[in-house]
Amino acid sequence: MKAIIKCDYGSPDVLKFEDVEKPVPNDNQVLIKVRAASVNPVDGHLMRAPFPLRLGTGLRKPRDTRIGNDAAGQVEAVGKNLTQFKPADEVFGTAKGALAEYACAPERALVVKPANVTFEQAASVPVAGLTAVQGLRNGKIQPKQNVLINGASGGVGTFAVQIAKSLGGKVTGVCSTRNFDLVRSIGADHVIGYSKEDFTKSGQRYDLIFDNVGNHSFSERRGVLSPNGICVLVGVGGAGPNYGQVFGRAAGGLMATMLSTFVSQKFVMFITKLKKEDLTTLRDLMQAGKVTPVIDRTYKSLSEVPDAIRYLEQGHARGKVVISVTGEQ
Repeated sequence: MKAIIKCDYGSPDVLKFEDVEKPVPNDNQVLIKVRAASVNPVDGHLMRAPFPLRLGTGLRKPRDTRIGNDAAGQVEAVGKNLTQFKPADEVFGTAKGALAEYACAPERALVVKPANVTFEQAASVPVAGLTAVQGLRNGKIQPKQNVLINGASGGVGTFAVQIAKSLGGKVTGVCSTRNFDLVRSIGADHVIGYSKEDFTKSGQRYDLIFDNVGNHSFSERRGVLSPNGICVLVGVGGAGPNYGQVFGRAAGGLMATMLSTFVSQKFVMFITKLKKEDLTTLRDLMQAGKVTPVIDRTYKSLSEVPDAIRYLEQGHARGKVVISVTGEQ
């Protein structure tokens, strides 16, 4: 089968489109014929692997040459210990090495794809959608709360806006002015253009700030949080390779969480986890028409994955960047 592999660290130029052995599921895995996959910032980070990451991925060469997590497709085979899926079922979820014609995943990492959702839409959901669901839960979102989504037009942000709205939030999205119509169309009650207005100086108070960007200080964000508000720190500067900025904002986030122990407002960081119940929540929201994945670009072949990651790393993608896998032979 065809797959994207990385045998070295570096820019998207290290990614190769090659023939590899088709995976064989063990007794507790599902084999998926991948119909679509999507790329995430983590793919670029693992591809480049700044030194701290290499402690876990291999110091000189990557130990795992496969890449990708988000997948949607059809069940090809099922391990003998599993009962939930059968061949030909249409599913989506997370699968190691998803940027390939076939990938294996545990049963808990997959749910049935709604009939009203395309494979490309479903493939855009897992990592970004799980991050949005779990971030809003960490923010203890409640109906009628004022919720601000900083970075509302990105992959995670477009899911967060729609999910917050479905939970009854009054949503303000922060994005570039060119994305105003998009962010309004997915449910935001108000939009703020970051190039023209600083939301931390608006005078408006928010019960929950869902911050994908991390470009404001602890005191600036405290100033627009309600007395018992929560700021959920989701992102550390986007998909690009500026790791000085990434690590700096990560350190700033850790400092903010520690400082918030001394005040009534809380700053929360979290690591997105694979939870089948959260994938099920996302499936149900899509099936009910309350969440529609936003796709910026769809690349038509696995061979275009390097271009897809280059585009994502520019930092201007509106929603998700998806790869259609329709047969690479």
